[in-house]
Amino acid sequence: MIRLVLTVPLTLIWLALPARAQIDITPVTSAGGVTAWLAEEPSIPFTALDLTFRGGANIEGAQNAGAVALMAGLLNEGAGDLDAQEFAAAAEELALEMRVTAGRDTVSISARFLTENRDEAVALLRQALTQPRFDEDAIERVRAQALAGLRQDAVSPNAIASRRFADLAYGDHPYARSADGTPETVAALTRDDLVAAHQGALARDRVFVGAAGDISAQALGTLLDDLLGDLPEEGAPLPGRATYDLSPGITLVPFDGPQSVIAFGHDGIARDDPDFLAAYVLNEVFGGGRFGTRLMTSLREERGLTYGVGAFLATADLGETYQGRMSTENARAAQAIELLRSEWADVAQNGISEQELSRVQTYLTGAYPLRFDGNLSIAGVLSSMQFQGFDIDYVNYRNDLIDALTVEDMARVAGDLMDADALHFVVVGQPDGLDAGAVQ
Repeated sequence: MIRLVLTVPLTLIWLALPARAQIDITPVTSAGGVTAWLAEEPSIPFTALDLTFRGGANIEGAQNAGAVALMAGLLNEGAGDLDAQEFAAAAEELALEMRVTAGRDTVSISARFLTENRDEAVALLRQALTQPRFDEDAIERVRAQALAGLRQDAVSPNAIASRRFADLAYGDHPYARSADGTPETVAALTRDDLVAAHQGALARDRVFVGAAGDISAQALGTLLDDLLGDLPEEGAPLPGRATYDLSPGITLVPFDGPQSVIAFGHDGIARDDPDFLAAYVLNEVFGGGRFGTRLMTSLREERGLTYGVGAFLATADLGETYQGRMSTENARAAQAIELLRSEWADVAQNGISEQELSRVQTYLTGAYPLRFDGNLSIAGVLSSMQFQGFDIDYVNYRNDLIDALTVEDMARVAGDLMDADALHFVVVGQPDGLDAGAVQ
């Protein structure tokens, strides 16, 4: 049962502005051994499911880069005895919503269906998961969409900066590659590659399930075996941890245009580190991407060097970095980099103020309930929590952990995490005035 501390009418959307979300989460294990977390809410006659499979593009080889992403794009393009059009018509008739995404670490499938159509909807989902057709006409249609995206990325300075930073940071690890592959690898993928990607990615030994809505624990247990029982027991092996291997300095990537896009960062902090939440809060003060952060105030509001600058903890399943992005006029790129280094060093040495911490604590704890704005969102949070290794009751005490953080915590974590001398900058553009000696 989902409830809010403040009295708020339950509708399709939980309006929870100043409230704290309180969610009762029930662990469920099916007769076949599949586990899930359930937030039961019987007042609205539909159920949302979110399936997160550990292992995405990181399970594919360099020669098959993009196979998992292309496979994911084809899961709702025909299954069993239904071609793409027939599958879409069947889903529409059942009011079944289904979305599939693939990234570096996961393949995720979210679905929503009415209680009255549950059995039929689950049967159609099972076909998509276990019997995808990978028809040639569907492959070519989705491949064309993927190639169009890759062509856009090839001329995007932001995409170029991100790819170059990953390539430099992770060497031969799959994290060095784009999860979408390259035009060459995607063009060369065969149906057999997609079948192999499907068998490697969608397996019972790596799935995390979140469910929310009008379904009991007993019914969910039956559903899990119906939906996932025919998947392979084990998927493809996962790679080892990625080692950040990028020295301090500047890498220039020539690109025509009036501005330079700058990706920057250094080694990060693991998601299971006891100081991770403190590091997250610290970054929300320093570079969280909003107005009022240290970086936005210093570089944009006070000096007009950029329209936007932000930093983020890039914490992946097998490795972590602390990164950021900004763009600036070519003539001011050197000034922007020097100022960013200075702000980075200042926080590392001096931490943040009581006022800054209090302001971001209020923001983060107040905004948290907005993540639970419906069954689909809740199901996604529940599967993500399992994937990331959180306690089942974490959502109910997470805000207390944030409120308990002190400026001393911030100073300690800043000193451990932030190192201005370790920063590497990938500059895509034609910047003026950068130290040639720092260019790799």
